[in-house]
Amino acid sequence: MSIHTVFKNARMVLGDEVVHGALAVAQGRIAGLTSGNSAVTALDLEGDYLLPGLVEIHTDNFERHLMPRPKVQWAELPALLAHDAEIAAAGITTVFDALGVGEADTDSLRGSTCAQVLSTLDTCTAQGLLRADHHLHVRCELPAPNTIELFEPFLGHPRLSLISLMDHTPGQRQWEDIEQARIYYTGKKGWSHEKFERQVAHSGALQAQYAQPHRSYFVDYCRTHGIALASHDDTTVEHVAQAHAEGASVSEFPTTVAAARAAHGRGLSTVMGGPNVMCGGSHSGNVAAAELARLGLLDILSSDYVPSSLLGAVMRLVRDDLLTLPQAVTTVTRTPAQATGLHDRGALEQGLRADLVRVRMAELPDGARQAVVCSVWREGRRVL
Repeated sequence: MSIHTVFKNARMVLGDEVVHGALAVAQGRIAGLTSGNSAVTALDLEGDYLLPGLVEIHTDNFERHLMPRPKVQWAELPALLAHDAEIAAAGITTVFDALGVGEADTDSLRGSTCAQVLSTLDTCTAQGLLRADHHLHVRCELPAPNTIELFEPFLGHPRLSLISLMDHTPGQRQWEDIEQARIYYTGKKGWSHEKFERQVAHSGALQAQYAQPHRSYFVDYCRTHGIALASHDDTTVEHVAQAHAEGASVSEFPTTVAAARAAHGRGLSTVMGGPNVMCGGSHSGNVAAAELARLGLLDILSSDYVPSSLLGAVMRLVRDDLLTLPQAVTTVTRTPAQATGLHDRGALEQGLRADLVRVRMAELPDGARQAVVCSVWREGRRVL
């Protein structure tokens, strides 16, 4: 059924300005925008902001629901529905569910097959149970022996839109500081210190045997099937040069200014985490997202592991005078959509999908302001 709606008295966040006016929706698309007051019968947004639906291209949130504690695997259906509801509540209308494949540790989620996860996602979509538009981002751990085997359920899957190449071998990239790696694996993964030492001792041999052939396999797959390719945790200029030569269009979470600058110079979109912005820096001790924003090297924000951090980081960058509101909103709407080939969304423009978010700035007792997602529409249909 077609949905016809007019939103009035809205502060519409466009690509380069904020305009007070009205927006009309017809058949799931934006039918038109007008500035000023509107006398037509419409949904009055009472001066709240109206943003394009947020586009999230890298979130571990689904994995967090699938394994809420180390070695505790949750049923796929309730995990997906909880993840989807949390995503929508954060104002995200398009989400790339980041699912990692490849892990030498067979007790881990990423060492298990995703076949049932994909079946559940397809079933829920077919029955109209999901609020957000779900795509797949497969994170491929190159040094793991079983990465290609665990990728098999994704072969030819119509939702697969992005592949990223990861190498979490301690001593390089994200884990240049091995002690930071120890904190992560013994904390989040629940490894003992003895297990961590065993894995580190074995990691070099795994990297030497598997990383390059697996890299070649996935680069070829992306080229052959028209899948967007992302590098991950680029640390050096050489890392970026390799990714660019392989056809990558996205550099996820570069760990240094040098790598981010190299990515910018080669036309790769630089992704940084919302939690990095909200916490004032990287939990791994790498470059701060705010520093890249200050240098003009931040293209895309990702909520990473906290969905609400996407909008929170937008407002923090604006508050700290690092970006204007339209610039900051673009990092979570139009730019990630364009980087992944979704040219039908990500902006308040006539003809694009009516993926919309109503945001109210709440005044807190301490004088601070908090952005609150009040309502969300996907293709003109209210989902929150």
